Amino acid sequence: MTEQRLLPIQQGTNFRELGGYKNLDGQSIKWHKLIRSGKLNELTEQDLEFLRNYGLQYDIDFRSPEERSESPDRVPEGVQYSFNPVFSVDETQSSKQTELLQRKMRIDPTIGRTEMQKVYVDLVKNPHAQKAYRTFFDQLLANSDEDSALLFHCTAGKDRTGMGAVFLLNALNIDEDTIRADYLLTNRASKSVVDAMTKSLKIKNSSAAFIQSMQALQSVHISYYNTAMHEINQISGNVHNYMNEYLKVSDSEIKDLQKIYLN
Repeated sequence: MTEQRLLPIQQGTNFRELGGYKNLDGQSIKWHKLIRSGKLNELTEQDLEFLRNYGLQYDIDFRSPEERSESPDRVPEGVQYSFNPVFSVDETQSSKQTELLQRKMRIDPTIGRTEMQKVYVDLVKNPHAQKAYRTFFDQLLANSDEDSALLFHCTAGKDRTGMGAVFLLNALNIDEDTIRADYLLTNRASKSVVDAMTKSLKIKNSSAAFIQSMQALQSVHISYYNTAMHEINQISGNVHNYMNEYLKVSDSEIKDLQKIYLN
């Protein structure tokens, strides 16, 4: 199977392989070990067959209970499913915006971006999120068989999943430019979804301000990443210290992760 970053899933968005990224010591992340993605509820039989052949063994679901009940995961038979909600309610999904927020968004194009920056503060500081990411590291450490892949996801695969990837790639000693580039790759991987939403809003004669805010809610932006990094640096000095202090990931566990995932 040829190695590719964006996976050819027919009924799902933002399915991406994390293999091949080089770290600061010149080691590379193994292929067929780590996948990040959006929701899995619409996967076709062909998609399930692709993931089965890919070696998928673990599915980590970061969504809220409500999102899971509305759109339960489809995974190949035998895959171990773990429900690990980062937030007890979904803070990131634009469809759940309140009427007050919708009114503001119709006149102020910056609302969407501001709301997303608040989400990223919560992804770093919310104790529930910290516990979920600690559990995520336990699950990553369990994926130690040579031919076993682990997938982690939320609904769009961009915010809760994005920060999960940021923590994981930092643990694997990947350089920050690569981590940022992987984070921003969501915008290319999800372009068709955002384009379709934009087209639909234009047909409904939504205001330009509202469209801009909705695009901000459905995309990633370097300011979101920078917001999270600023919070981490404020409370811990750097990501490594933050993972030690708040996610309770020890240096020996980081060494074990590197043994599992790096060549």
